[in-house]
Amino acid sequence: MKFDRCAVSYILLLASGSKTFTTGFVSPSHQVFFNANNGGLGLKPIHAEAVADQDVAEVSTEKENYSSSSTAPLSQSVILDEARDGVLLRDIERLNDILASVVQRDSPEVHDIFTRFRQHGINRQADVDDEAPLQRMIQCARDLTNENALGVMRCFSIALNLVNSAEVHHRMRVLRQYELEADQVSTDGGPLPMTEDSMRGTIQTLIDKGHTKDEIFDAIMKQKVEIVLTAHPTEVNRRTILVKYKKVSEQLAILDRPDLNPYMEAEATGALKRIIASIWGSDEIRRTKPTPQREALGGIAIIESVLWDAVPEYFRKLDAQLKLSVGDRLPIDAVPIRFSSWIGGDRDGNPNVTPEVTIEVILQQRLRAAKLYLNDLNELYGDLAISSRFSDEMKDLAGGIKNSKDVKELYRRVIGHLEKRLMKTVKECEAALMRESSFFSDISSFEKVNLDSDDIKPLYKSAELMEPLMVMHRSLVETGFEEVADGVLIDIIRRVASFGLTLVPLDIREESTRHTMALDAVTKFLGMGSYAEWDEQTRLNFLQTELAGKRPLFRTRDLDNLGASADVVKTLRCFHMASTLEPEALGAYVISQAQTASDVLAVMLLQRQFGMTADKGNMMRVSPLFETLDDLVNSSSVLETLFKIPAYTGAIKGIQEVMVGYSDSAKDAGRLAANWALYENQVKMREVADKHNIELTFFHGKGGTVGRGGNPALYRAIMSHPPNTIDGRFRVTEQGEMITQNFGDQVVAERTLDIYTAAVLREKFTSHVQPNANWVEQMRRISEDSCASYRKLVREEPRFVPYFRQATPELELGSLNIGSRPAKRNPKGGIESLRAIPWTFAWTQTRTNLSAWLGVEAALSATPSDIKVMTEMYEDWPWFRETIDLIGMILSKTDYSISQNYDEQLVDKTPELVGLGEEIREKMVTSRKGFLEVTGRDEGAGPHVSLLRASTKVRGPYLDPINVVQAELLKRLREASREDISKLDEGAVEDINLIQDALVVSIKGVAQGMRNSG
Repeated sequence: MKFDRCAVSYILLLASGSKTFTTGFVSPSHQVFFNANNGGLGLKPIHAEAVADQDVAEVSTEKENYSSSSTAPLSQSVILDEARDGVLLRDIERLNDILASVVQRDSPEVHDIFTRFRQHGINRQADVDDEAPLQRMIQCARDLTNENALGVMRCFSIALNLVNSAEVHHRMRVLRQYELEADQVSTDGGPLPMTEDSMRGTIQTLIDKGHTKDEIFDAIMKQKVEIVLTAHPTEVNRRTILVKYKKVSEQLAILDRPDLNPYMEAEATGALKRIIASIWGSDEIRRTKPTPQREALGGIAIIESVLWDAVPEYFRKLDAQLKLSVGDRLPIDAVPIRFSSWIGGDRDGNPNVTPEVTIEVILQQRLRAAKLYLNDLNELYGDLAISSRFSDEMKDLAGGIKNSKDVKELYRRVIGHLEKRLMKTVKECEAALMRESSFFSDISSFEKVNLDSDDIKPLYKSAELMEPLMVMHRSLVETGFEEVADGVLIDIIRRVASFGLTLVPLDIREESTRHTMALDAVTKFLGMGSYAEWDEQTRLNFLQTELAGKRPLFRTRDLDNLGASADVVKTLRCFHMASTLEPEALGAYVISQAQTASDVLAVMLLQRQFGMTADKGNMMRVSPLFETLDDLVNSSSVLETLFKIPAYTGAIKGIQEVMVGYSDSAKDAGRLAANWALYENQVKMREVADKHNIELTFFHGKGGTVGRGGNPALYRAIMSHPPNTIDGRFRVTEQGEMITQNFGDQVVAERTLDIYTAAVLREKFTSHVQPNANWVEQMRRISEDSCASYRKLVREEPRFVPYFRQATPELELGSLNIGSRPAKRNPKGGIESLRAIPWTFAWTQTRTNLSAWLGVEAALSATPSDIKVMTEMYEDWPWFRETIDLIGMILSKTDYSISQNYDEQLVDKTPELVGLGEEIREKMVTSRKGFLEVTGRDEGAGPHVSLLRASTKVRGPYLDPINVVQAELLKRLREASREDISKLDEGAVEDINLIQDALVVSIKGVAQGMRNSG
């Protein structure tokens, strides 16, 4: 038998009855079952002898469990538990019944086909060795009309989204229940859950280990955690559809209310029917690619609808927890965790992100921030109707405000003045946005528009809002109104500290070669020769000389007279644009494809050209991004060179940020080799920084999704980072569907913030396992073997590119319109220019997941003595264990037969291409065997695999049919594309459109079923 299904399916048992199909054990006495009559799920008792055969992998064997599966999403739960998850299955059944009734009423034929497909999916889950259900699905797919294919794909896609909505609600329900249970057995109390991956549990753990409360509090005060929202295109759902699924979760919450009466139940059920009917009636396909501005609106929406309340609420709970746990309170303007964004600033390979777009995004953020603060101040105005007992400082502040109707109520006088200034900000932002097409003729004046003749000035600096708020807070505390001070006012203060006046600072990212081209144009204009042709030392000499000087390279008004290309002018205008903004509106300047010290100094010089310097306080910090294997290996020498340049170390004031790329390094060298390069070279960079007394912060480009190097078990992932590379400072990207999963709801968002904060605190006090020389040598060997195997196939094998493009939907992914950025950095390039996200996305769709495990088969195919060493590493080295378990988790999501079906339907029947597909799947099998040998398990269920079991049991019968139909749709679309569309009749063109739409829906469905896309 081949490893025909992912390890999550190995425990599935044959059904005992013709109508009910068991999908796995959920407790010592119950199993999940699917009812073939209505497609619902439930729990049923089993006999004791069956329990004895329960797969031992249902219990995590991890030595130290840093992740509370009881509070994790279903996709991270070890098992389905009767007491905990029975209500989830009830919710899923309720939603399935509603969807089925909607579809049956609208299209009985589609409903019947959907039911038949799902039955085959259930049968396949019941017996993974039986090929018949898969073959029946393949035949059903062949028999589908294009119209019915679209309908059936929509059914499955919506069903999976409804499962996800039920899980979101269930996760919140479990969180609340878990907190209640923890409080019942805890003696200290507290608003945060008593789990190890919460601040409450982490602080208690540290105290138990002998750390003082003062040490812990001091570490929290110095802690810097920053989550960067990116527009990386992995959220496949339209924002309007996401809102509807969120409403589904909200209605399920109503149905959980303990005071639910028959009327309330009927109303909530009716609302669910309307929402699901609306979803069924909606066009869930993006017909055009989103613009960067629209992507930015998605990020703004998360802040407005969730984080605006979640962040101050979490800080309020953290404050109360610190008071209980360590005896100190969180300062009201302290921000141990904050947010930034790339959306609208990431121009790496995206020609759609222009200087004008960046300005527009910042204006939109400033506009929304002003309106949100106006709402807050309006509430505060109602709270502070106090007419006596003010501090002298407060009297002085209010005395400077004239023409106020609030004569005695000084707090209201100040609040009213702030509201006027914010309204002025709103007017100016709206006017600038309306002048979008013309205001760039004088870019530097966009913040200085004078709309009125009055002396009210807009608010653009957060200090201008923070200072009067702090004065009011101090006054209230000094005059006996402490309770009032700790109300709405403290939440607003914390929002200002967290979000400023632009919601999030915007990073700018650009490729290093763009800066080289810009300086090349400048040096040619100045008659100095070609910067691009100079060697590294010549470039460094030039850059250091210019940075030490005072004069600009050229007059700004000559920007259009340099004789440069349009791309160069756009690069220079980006720096000009940045120089006109308030410094707090911007974050880091990230240099992608950074390779040399001159790449970093070039950005500093271009900033100085437009007046952005350290002395003026408006220089953006420069963060080189090392993302290929070679660049990671050279990264420490780049830092060594930079830190030896006095002008550079003086400008950065002893603080350096370095971004490390996970997805691109894995695409370059394979997952295992990339992970080792990241480990080794982060340690080396930290050593260089320590030698030069530089505070180094690593910016991790993980994105959150496991396919790109992220980790669903967040707490454990942070704990297993290389030693001394976090040390209280952690910056990381969150992208696409991970933003929705982690921050789409306030309760879940607060929990995510708590886990991040707790993990970084715990890591600060952790004595990491240092790999011994034998382990290091072993890692170097398997890294080299892994990289060689990966590159031999991807780079050297001539059959690979044709196979990749035939066996996956890579060429068709552009029709999904999930992001504004092109799929390739170079439109004319091959695999090497394909971005890491579509590369991963394509392999995820076919359940091959090659991008995440290729090379592992060579690394783990070792001698018994090597296996013995790696087993020791797995048992005793958390970093290695985490790396191997993540690979095992990805392998658990592969499906041999589904992958093989894509080949059979799509790949040319030549011995070369057919043979390559078989070779790849054999590598998959070898990787699985290697994983089992190293981990010492008799099946593929490590901690991460177990974490995905519950999710797969529920989703499997929906996901398999989507994959089968998708392969059929790809075959039809490619056959149709051989025709000259101009010669086709209207019916044939309509058929092609139906196939394309069905394919797009199938791609979305697989992404939802797998719970990660890129």
